Amino acid sequence: MESSRVVEALWERIQARDWGGVAGLVADDAVVEWPVSGERIVGSANFVAVNREYPEGWTIRVLRIVADGDEVVSEVEVPHEGLGVFRAASFWTVRDGRIVRGREYWTGLGADPRPAWRTPFVEPMASDAVAADPARG
Repeated sequence: MESSRVVEALWERIQARDWGGVAGLVADDAVVEWPVSGERIVGSANFVAVNREYPEGWTIRVLRIVADGDEVVSEVEVPHEGLGVFRAASFWTVRDGRIVRGREYWTGLGADPRPAWRTPFVEPMASDAVAADPARG
């Protein structure tokens, strides 16, 4: 399976809560890092467990997937009924149809405060404008 299709299938299977299908796309010895929270997930079983155990109330919307050979970047939006809207930029390495490495940067929309010194140079982004046109985000 083409690398970009592996990552597309990953997000589809996570959204469907198809945990066996997710496990089939992630190598047994895969390493996925979350630098923002300082965590490393080692192995397919742990990756599946972390995603399976996340509190319900979420959906996944893939905003884009860009691939160059075995390297794939995805951006997703994850609205959660009780926790707000999250975004993830994920950098994946795919070999032989399975994810072997990942680095994901998760954050909540508006989680980082806007410093006052930037006010003259920026304008606030409306989250609905970004959702309607991901190229603006």
